[in-house]
Amino acid sequence: MRVGLIGVGLMGHGIARNVLARGGFGLTFLDHPGNQPVDEITGLGGRPAASVAEVAAASEVVILCVTGSPQVEAIVGGEDGLGTAITPGTVVVDCSTALPDSTLRMGAIIAAAGGAYLDAPMTRTAKHAHDGTLNLLVGGEAEVLEKVRPVLASFTASVQHVGPLGHGHRLKLLHNYVSIGFMSLLAEAAAQAADADVDPQIFVDVLAGGGGASAALDRLAPYIVAGDREGLPFFVGNAQKDIDYYRAMAADAGGQQIIADAVSAALGAAVEGGHAQAYVPELVTLFRKP
Repeated sequence: MRVGLIGVGLMGHGIARNVLARGGFGLTFLDHPGNQPVDEITGLGGRPAASVAEVAAASEVVILCVTGSPQVEAIVGGEDGLGTAITPGTVVVDCSTALPDSTLRMGAIIAAAGGAYLDAPMTRTAKHAHDGTLNLLVGGEAEVLEKVRPVLASFTASVQHVGPLGHGHRLKLLHNYVSIGFMSLLAEAAAQAADADVDPQIFVDVLAGGGGASAALDRLAPYIVAGDREGLPFFVGNAQKDIDYYRAMAADAGGQQIIADAVSAALGAAVEGGHAQAYVPELVTLFRKP
């Protein structure tokens, strides 16, 4: 299959290299100033395209890996977007983190153009993207998933069909709320421990030996102990965006969001302080007392 990719960022770069190197598929990607350096991708045979329409014309499967719903809506529903440019039978796979209601609208646009839509948000990190071991939560028709599964297998360790269209993004927001919420709470506790001159290694060891043992601790411990932020290259601004998407989803469903509101406020203060491009582990420092 001929593959298109829109969004060669921290996660999309890893997807691109594995579609080419592991999967052996032809790849056309959108040339965009937000991309990571693409020398490796072009060196593996990836071909840059000047427009979304050019990507669509070259592809049977188009993967989206962009920031969120506004970007997806512009790519799918905008002038000269995928909704007007795809050929019948094209499958659009949205690996972004987006709002489920928006996903349903984008799916309808693609269906009207004769294509099919899957929401397939990723869990795990940019390192896993580079290594080709991402996990995908896929919403949409099972038959469509099976059609593109060989492409998805090139950059994943697990591809889980989680229900109808929109359920992939719904579960991703639930997942990220829990994950980011845990890490925000841990960062605040680690900041308080540092303010009280608690040995950081002892702090980590005590949590790891009790109820604080978690993936959140594993990801933040290198920064807590040694100031190494690279274990989780995920921007605070994107974390706040994901929490606010969760809050919007919860509000639409009439659900409680008291804790989500607090997490958003904590992250928002860091963003308003000019730290949107800080990595999430750096919250440990940002949450310390003045």
